[in-house]
Amino acid sequence: MLRQGLVAAAALLALAACTTTPIRPTGPGPVPPSTGGPLPPPSASGGELSFATLSGWAQEDHLGALDAFRQGCGVAKDPALAEVCRRARADRSSNDLDARRFLEANFRPEPVPGQGTLTAYFAPEYEARMSRSAEFSAPMRGKPTDLVTLDLGQFDSGLAGKKVAGEIEGGQVLPYPDRAAIEATPETRPLAWMRPEDLFFLQIQGSGVLTLPDGRRVRAAFAGSNGRPFVGIATPMRERGLLPDNNTSGDAIRSWLAVHRGPEADAIMRLNPRYVFFQTLPDDGKQAVGAAGVALPAGRAIAVDPSQHAMGELFWLDASAPRLAGAFPTYRRLAVALDVGSAIKGPVRADLYTGTGQIAGSEAGRVRHDLRLYRLVPLAQPQS
Repeated sequence: MLRQGLVAAAALLALAACTTTPIRPTGPGPVPPSTGGPLPPPSASGGELSFATLSGWAQEDHLGALDAFRQGCGVAKDPALAEVCRRARADRSSNDLDARRFLEANFRPEPVPGQGTLTAYFAPEYEARMSRSAEFSAPMRGKPTDLVTLDLGQFDSGLAGKKVAGEIEGGQVLPYPDRAAIEATPETRPLAWMRPEDLFFLQIQGSGVLTLPDGRRVRAAFAGSNGRPFVGIATPMRERGLLPDNNTSGDAIRSWLAVHRGPEADAIMRLNPRYVFFQTLPDDGKQAVGAAGVALPAGRAIAVDPSQHAMGELFWLDASAPRLAGAFPTYRRLAVALDVGSAIKGPVRADLYTGTGQIAGSEAGRVRHDLRLYRLVPLAQPQS
């Protein structure tokens, strides 16, 4: 997860639920008008699914999609997908038509049954200080020495991909304290000091860049979490009348927390018991690294549920019917599974990485769309 590089924080939208230019829903051209809602299930039309039946396929930036696949497919463990990866990296396609031909010759689209949700996340940039002040009062904490993480797949193959975090007490692994308890414990050696709402959002995203007054930039990378489930704060804020129904975007939530900084905002943030710890690294200026261990191509990487999908797989996203004000009407594009996230559960659930910085964050905070998901199944032999 971008928390192991970044966290898939569609959490931002679950909460309301990283390029410095906006990612367009269907490529570099103008944003197309909404088609008025999600497509019917592919099976409703009968017949075999083809690329031509994918809404938006003809308008896709096929070369950009192929380049993203080339960047991330090396993590694929499936032999057939690894072979298509090898062919893609050897392929010399340098224009959209050739890239489209390669994709259509080497894959076939297969619908993932059901309808789900697309959200988005990004790598934020926040101001930080090395000493505490009234404004910068929240300590960014390093991973505690008593925090242990267990991979349950080592004990039961049926639990592959499942992990738990806790602390050892009396020979037993017990749940690690929640957000409220951790924040009540003084931090004597913070990595940096941040505005409370900025730290909260950094923890949702799982990774980001800190800027210091002297101009230095430091990367804050995921180091661990307390293992508690993520709980979005958008719904309780809406139910309490703190935000309107159609404006629980990330920007709206963060603005409210900043205006109400102090006990009132703290009480809202503590509704989410999950707490993320960080490590600091030199900022290399590159995109964040996801759970697959490779840099995330902005607008082309998604976080998925690892119990449902494998890293390196290629998917067609068909997302429409946005639920938040100011959102792009549709997101139709190819994306590579390169990350995971605690809030990303189920087969038709994806979290799109939009890039780094404020513009990417503004976009990510408005993505909550109905999603149809299609897996691109690799062909053993390319079709002529």
